[in-house]
Amino acid sequence: MNQQTQREREPGFRETLKSDFRQSGFRKSVSKDYRETLEFFLDDEQKEKLLRMNVFKKFFLIPFWLFRAMYLHMTPARRVILLIGVILIVFTGGSSGSNDVTINNGNLIGALLILFILLLELKDKIMARDELEAGRAVQSALMPEECPSFPGWDIWIHTIPANDVGGDLVDYIPVGEDRLGLALGDVAGKGLGAALFMARLQATLRALGPERATVAGLGRRLNDIFERDGVPNRFASLVYLEIMRDTGAVTFLNAGHMPPLRLRGSDIEEMERGGPALGIVSGAEYREQSVMLENGDVLCVYSDGLTEARNEQGEFFGEERFRRLLGRLENMDAEHMGKHITERIQRFMGDARQHDDLSLLVVKRRTS
Repeated sequence: MNQQTQREREPGFRETLKSDFRQSGFRKSVSKDYRETLEFFLDDEQKEKLLRMNVFKKFFLIPFWLFRAMYLHMTPARRVILLIGVILIVFTGGSSGSNDVTINNGNLIGALLILFILLLELKDKIMARDELEAGRAVQSALMPEECPSFPGWDIWIHTIPANDVGGDLVDYIPVGEDRLGLALGDVAGKGLGAALFMARLQATLRALGPERATVAGLGRRLNDIFERDGVPNRFASLVYLEIMRDTGAVTFLNAGHMPPLRLRGSDIEEMERGGPALGIVSGAEYREQSVMLENGDVLCVYSDGLTEARNEQGEFFGEERFRRLLGRLENMDAEHMGKHITERIQRFMGDARQHDDLSLLVVKRRTS
């Protein structure tokens, strides 16, 4: 669709204005935007001070802190224009006499300068959003369109990015007629940089997975590649597991990730911890782990975005709450288990902003 056709389909100014005034939940939306603004612009020290501050002091300090943070994030030229605009509005005071027109012109010029800055910032946001939407489209194309089907197993994989693009990897890789590879990874950081790193990890894993001699050897090769060609302060944790057709045998590699959980009935067992995350330690060694699942047993792999999900009061969902929830779902199939877990976390978060990507891999052994 070309730009002219897109503009023709967009609602006009009057229609948009009417829609804005008729919207429901206006106060709730503004309150959410305000909380997210404070979360983004204020540092931890300032947030701690706010907790001990009275309402009167907050009324003056919060606007000052936000203006300073906004000012410092702008380019030098925009900072100068913004400062001139604020000075013209604030210090061009009202007075009587023949200077009224001059004073009003000063206020008008100041307002126009600030509007010009807002237009420039909006332009940057729209351009960045278009680039992120293109990145999201590419990332979506790389992700599996549906959960895999494999004899003797019930499988559900899912990821919810915190931003337009995510840094978590969920994927499956056919590695032979009798084996299926499943992967869940978590790249350090968020946003476009983490998404690009994740795409590279996915491509490398898909290339090396079917050719690997052992699962441990696959871990060593991945680490060598990302340690050699890695980006500073970028690394990834990964759980890669392989399931066997019509058997309960699972072999897996854990590179710096939280240990998978095995659910047997209502009992939960944590698997052993693995080696370091990929791309940190040169020549790191990894070992192959194995577990035998009986009919009805579940193996659950998840990212820290699940247990570190926070509600509006800043409380974490937490490992203990997650395990209690998991222990009550043993009679569900993998898909219903996964959906129930993610829906429960969404209800826990409420209107709070999602801070990290949330990914989940549920593998259930079934013989009928």
